Formats: sequence, structure tokens, C-alpha cells
Amino acid sequence: MPYTPDLVHELNTLIRFDLETSQQGIKVHKNADPDVIAATRRLHDKGLLTLADGGYLTGLGRDAAEHAQAMLTILTSSSSAASAPQKDFA
Repeated sequence: MPYTPDLVHELNTLIRFDLETSQQGIKVHKNADPDVIAATRRLHDKGLLTLADGGYLTGLGRDAAEHAQAMLTILTSSSSAASAPQKDFA
């Protein structure tokens, strides 16, 4: 299953969390982009955030944010492309 625009918005929300501390959350204001507001609500509904407008990461949310941030690092690293095996998609 490919990433949908909704999933991309959720991933973009997760990468905004500072994983160096559990004492810092995020707040999504009412005038934020509607896609960001909806993504934050979905993450809350899925049990990844403590509040519908952001808050803090839950345990599951922290795991997801760690993976999302690691994936972003891998995909934006110039050295990973050269060493990755090639796979054909049909």
C-alpha cells in the first residue's frame, strides 16, 4: 500500500517532535493548515498523541516518531542510495 496524502501529513507531524526530551510537546492552533489539524486528530485517535490538538507523544507515538525520523534520515542521506540494492517494481 503506498503512502496516501493523509499518511504523509501524519508522518510530517511526527517528525516535528523533539525526541531528545519527553517534556516538550506540540500545539496545533485552530488557524493551522486544515490538513495538519486533521493529521493531528488522526494521530490522537490512533493513540499516538495525548491530545487532539497535539500534546505529547504516547509510548506508541514515540516509537512511531523515532521510526519516522529515522526513515527521513535514511531517505535524505546521499550515501544510502549508492549502497541500497536495486529492486524492480512491476
